[in-house]
Amino acid sequence: MIQFADEARIEVSSGKGGNGCIAFRREKYVPNGGPAGGDGGRGGDVIFVCKRNLRTLAHLRHKTVYKAKNGGDGSGSNRYGKDGEDIVIPLPPGTTVRDYETNELICEFTTEAENQEFKFLEGGKGGWGNMHFKTSTNQAPKYAHAGKTGETRKLRVELSVMADVGLVGFPNAGKSSLLDYFTNARPKIAPYPFTTKIPNLGVLRIDNEQDIIIADIPGIIEGASEGAGLGIRFLKHISRTMALIFMIDCSDENALTAFETLKEELKSFNEELASKPRIVLCNKMDIEGAPEVAEEIKKNLKDEIVIPISVERRYGLDRAKKEIQNLVADVFAEKTEEEDKEPKISEFMKSRADCDDEGTQYPGSEM
Repeated sequence: MIQFADEARIEVSSGKGGNGCIAFRREKYVPNGGPAGGDGGRGGDVIFVCKRNLRTLAHLRHKTVYKAKNGGDGSGSNRYGKDGEDIVIPLPPGTTVRDYETNELICEFTTEAENQEFKFLEGGKGGWGNMHFKTSTNQAPKYAHAGKTGETRKLRVELSVMADVGLVGFPNAGKSSLLDYFTNARPKIAPYPFTTKIPNLGVLRIDNEQDIIIADIPGIIEGASEGAGLGIRFLKHISRTMALIFMIDCSDENALTAFETLKEELKSFNEELASKPRIVLCNKMDIEGAPEVAEEIKKNLKDEIVIPISVERRYGLDRAKKEIQNLVADVFAEKTEEEDKEPKISEFMKSRADCDDEGTQYPGSEM
């Protein structure tokens, strides 16, 4: 649990703008030099950036306060203050950032795009120096603008691991063993329940052009949607998957009702999660009586794809791999078809921005 951090509370602040300077030109042989106070620098921004090498939010638990640098004050001889440095906060793919008080969605990184950025808070604008306020009737203005203050917000950051397929099942159903066989992941495997205590990701290699990412979460027990067991905490990690794999231990006495129980727990947690495309794997065909149970499950679930397997004896795994591939391909094709139906917006229109003069400083205007 300590090694995996999927939630964090942080406080972020953008930088204050530097103050404008009140100064006058004082040079020999230059009479009536006039005002020469420079502008203050812009405060630093708060920026979130997606980093694929991050897989948890552990770095946000060690440091919870992030402040951008303030802008430098202006100085004489019309010299501008230095802009404050931005604070850049790296986040792993699958991260959602929300306001801590209102739960308002601020941003989410739902792709694996490296260095995808989101500017959250802009730094305060630098104040104008007195060189801007010279007029024919006031040739020696003795005032300047103060820099605008930055913003401070408290945020809740949540991580949902990015995967194509999620493994769902009761404890000791064989999910970790399947992940170990199909992928390069090496989860802990033992002959007792709840050996998986954190989500595990693995990559199922199909060919040189296609990989399928599989997520394994701790086993779900009845009542998980209400907080029982470990499953409730990690159910969100399969909320973004395209499809699900239900694993049923056919040697268990509750095997015949396992699918409906799991489905109800998912439905209680999230309606959309329970309706995702899926296949059902009936595991442990090497145990006496399990094949008969698998046949009974297949009769009860006529509308589902049910595949008997034995991870221990490597039985039925080639067919299971093929069905997983077909499942992901069908969902991806359906998703692409829906995207093609959406109205397209030209790149020109995307680049257009509404004019916003709010906050513009004019000579002589009050703060």
